[in-house]
Amino acid sequence: MLRRYRYRAYPTGEQVMALAQVFGCVRVVYNDALSACEEARARGRHLPSRADLSAALTEAKRTSEREWLTSVSSVPLQQALIDLERAYRNYFDSLTGRRKGGRIGPPRFRSRRGRRQSARFTANAKFHVFETGHGVGHLVLPKVGRVRFALSRPLPARPSSVSVIREADGRYYFSFVVDVPSTVTASPVRRAAGVDMGLTDVAVVVRSGGVREKIVNPKWHKSAGHALARAQRALSRKQKGSKNREKARHRVAVLHRRVREARRDHHHKLARRLIDENQVVAVEGLDVAALMRTRMAKSVQDAGWGILVRLLHEKAVEQHREVAVVDRWQPTSQVCAVCGTKDGRKPLHVRVWTCRSCSAVLDRDFNAAVNIMIAAGLAEILNACGGDVRRTLACADPDEAGTHRTDRLRATA
Repeated sequence: MLRRYRYRAYPTGEQVMALAQVFGCVRVVYNDALSACEEARARGRHLPSRADLSAALTEAKRTSEREWLTSVSSVPLQQALIDLERAYRNYFDSLTGRRKGGRIGPPRFRSRRGRRQSARFTANAKFHVFETGHGVGHLVLPKVGRVRFALSRPLPARPSSVSVIREADGRYYFSFVVDVPSTVTASPVRRAAGVDMGLTDVAVVVRSGGVREKIVNPKWHKSAGHALARAQRALSRKQKGSKNREKARHRVAVLHRRVREARRDHHHKLARRLIDENQVVAVEGLDVAALMRTRMAKSVQDAGWGILVRLLHEKAVEQHREVAVVDRWQPTSQVCAVCGTKDGRKPLHVRVWTCRSCSAVLDRDFNAAVNIMIAAGLAEILNACGGDVRRTLACADPDEAGTHRTDRLRATA
């Protein structure tokens, strides 16, 4: 399978200038090709093929206006044309319904003011990677030179391509694509888990063995809200184009990076633990894009539900595990997981409710997680663990088994 390995890069001053030139050339080639495609669409003609765009690029290099394109490697320029072709294909597939997911728009022009820049080098560029035994690696790029990067972990095989990325905070990264064999390190287990995602608790997990837990939402963006607000106010007071404004913008970008990396690290560890401990993980198929248009949009974005689900799928493929996605219209919060009685909708502030049929005092989140397991077809696993396992997992009684782990996680979060 194809996997990405990302490393922090440390280019010198001259290499920074060379990489900036590569980013600028890639952006210009992409925008020129997009302009030609949009002109053809406006005239009612077919879009030019990638071969036609490549020939036009070769002709442009011979002109005085674009002769500076020859100062960089031709490989990332050709990759920009491939990216544009893929963007149009995704757009047209989205219009016709052949592409799953939400509707996406047509390709847009790239701005030189975009803080995140990238360029991709394939094996045709003949780049070379040199690894050392003391945590330092070097990447030799054509017309750029030998760039040092932090070799935090060895590459398992020779990479097929590398993307050079400059983030908004000025950091540089190398992202290698490596084809590695699929190796399963975890043995199969007869355990399943249901995960209900929320805002107070980013994930409520119930396991078929009778253990349950709540993973408290650290609220990364909200925790850094005061520092971000102060940095944004300082940025707004700086004069445009000044060096002080650039420094203030950099401070804002650093704060956003810290929030982003903390959230990603948390979700990586949580997804890895869930996949290692369970053979099947059932989650609810939430429409995150629709929730981003509600008054809870900021909190939903801070929780990172979509990132967590994506990481669960990726790690499940690696370990030959399964992630079952339940239809979002399943009434998981309205049905009693003990007797199956549907008790109707409840406001969000109702966290504990009593079933009118079996009189079980149910925890809203734990009950929903059990119902997610049942909706995913895992009822037989629950039944095999004993008749009281549903009551143990769904009820709100603090004296029942499994809740001590919840209290410990809350106290140490």
